[in-house]
Amino acid sequence: MRALIDLQKKLFPDLLDVMQRRYKILHYIHLMEPIGRRSLADNIEMAERLVRSEIDFLNSHGFLDITSKGMLLTPEGTNVLAQLREFIKEVSGFSVLEQSVKDKLHVDHVVVVPGNSDELDWVKQEMGKAAVDFLRSILHANQTIAVTGGTSMAAVAEMMTPLERAENCMFVPARGGLGERVENQANTICAEMAKKANGEYRLLYVPDPLSEESYQSIIGEPSVKEILHLIKQADVVIHGIGDAWTMAQRRKASGKILQRISDGNAVSEAFGYYFNQTGDVIHKVRTVGLQLEDLDNSQCVVAVAGGKSKAQAIISYFKQGKSNVLVTDEGAAKELIRD
Repeated sequence: MRALIDLQKKLFPDLLDVMQRRYKILHYIHLMEPIGRRSLADNIEMAERLVRSEIDFLNSHGFLDITSKGMLLTPEGTNVLAQLREFIKEVSGFSVLEQSVKDKLHVDHVVVVPGNSDELDWVKQEMGKAAVDFLRSILHANQTIAVTGGTSMAAVAEMMTPLERAENCMFVPARGGLGERVENQANTICAEMAKKANGEYRLLYVPDPLSEESYQSIIGEPSVKEILHLIKQADVVIHGIGDAWTMAQRRKASGKILQRISDGNAVSEAFGYYFNQTGDVIHKVRTVGLQLEDLDNSQCVVAVAGGKSKAQAIISYFKQGKSNVLVTDEGAAKELIRD
């Protein structure tokens, strides 16, 4: 395919530009449908006049429908989008970018989606969709999937669809709640994923973080022991990566802990652990749920994190070598390989 693309770039450069533009339009409509023309133009940063012309073409060829609520892809449009995906990835150089990130982080698999989620909200949804597509490719019946909280995981839940090959899968929260917005808590995300995937779910009703005394008391409860066994033996774990300082503030950490995080130059957070630039643990929050050592029991650990601002946090976390898959965006990926 690479040789064919290089030839097309030489002989038909304008054709490739048109294909990429039309793919971008179809792709965004697919993510946000139904959507109006003006909103589409604003979000993909394309002149409305050009968008109007392309919409007329795509509509006349049966790739999309224009309704009073907005534009939607037809089955033919969805089919074309799927067939073009790998080709466009090669044309745009994303395959090379994915390989570069893979080499940099020493992981088994990397998926990079277009855009920078720091600047465009829809990019996080695209990461969510890419994560769902990856899960669909690896999951099979009767597996257990542990899920953390956070905005990236909420995007995965939003984009989740039925997992046809993964019958009777069980979704569990990787840890207790942070006391944050309900839609970003692991329990909420776990339940939504399970319902959309046609799977089962179990919830973990414990606060996070905990004092040592409370922790020892809670983990002795039979109902908590049962769910903890499921969590710690999860076949697949899917999680986000947080900025250390942001996560400490969300947890309402004490001044003493904030000072420890600052003095230790903590960069990233995942599973209640705070890591510095070399991947050393600076601080650990006492939580009920997955511990770092439990990840060794899982067949696949998928991190979903993007945005240029998250690049250093991603590098920091992957120094631990506990996750073997990364789903990220173009903004983070280009920053990751800059050094």
